[in-house]
Amino acid sequence: MNNFKILFLDIDGTILKTDHTIEDSTKEAIKQVKADGMEVFLATGRPIHEIYDIAEELDIHSFIGYNGAYAMYKDEVVFNEPMQRELIEQYVKIAKENDHEMVLYTKDSNHFTSLDTNTAKEFINYFDLRENKLLHKDVMDEILGITMMNVKEEEPLLYDIPETDIYFSPVNVLGITDCYDVIRENVSKGRAIKAVLERINISQREAIAFGDGMNDKQMLQYVGESFAMGNAHPELFQYAKHRTTSVSESGIYNGLKSLGLVK
Repeated sequence: MNNFKILFLDIDGTILKTDHTIEDSTKEAIKQVKADGMEVFLATGRPIHEIYDIAEELDIHSFIGYNGAYAMYKDEVVFNEPMQRELIEQYVKIAKENDHEMVLYTKDSNHFTSLDTNTAKEFINYFDLRENKLLHKDVMDEILGITMMNVKEEEPLLYDIPETDIYFSPVNVLGITDCYDVIRENVSKGRAIKAVLERINISQREAIAFGDGMNDKQMLQYVGESFAMGNAHPELFQYAKHRTTSVSESGIYNGLKSLGLVK
């Protein structure tokens, strides 16, 4: 008997391989659990407006984006938590002083502190970002998430502002270095999942999640069954109940199979 009703899947390094393709086994696993009546969400650090092609390929219609700042169940907005303008302004100032770059996400667009640098161009190209604009003060109240670029390993400490609940999660994607997602402890994939489960009346123990990066930590801790991909950030394994194979070795399929949910 299937005791699970909902599945949350990270994208980069979990669904998408390094060549930006999706394994047939992943597609088949998602198809099978959907046929059994499970709800499936994409739960990503990416902006939702940039993942509709992936969603269409997998026939998924519900989302958690921006590392948990925004969630949609089908066409309904379930969670929407922009960042504080004052904090963003401080981060922009620190970035400028230290030659760092930023991309700040609203629900409609990606706003870069520069579009002309190699760092920005490589980031846009790697993630195939399309709705790109220069950052303008008019959107400062609409920012749902931030990725920092060109930040060395010790430099996130520059953004350590007292009485904030923020940490920096390395972007766990092969080919991308010196990039960090800005994560709010009280606005995470885990908290967004809590809002989703309350909205559709599903319990934690009936939920499953797969992830590979430190931005998946709260998500994997919150659900009933959780899987860290074989290619996950080494520190993530302690937060997942299970370790599955890598994204290129049928990780999602093998994890769901271990629970008896796919054949």
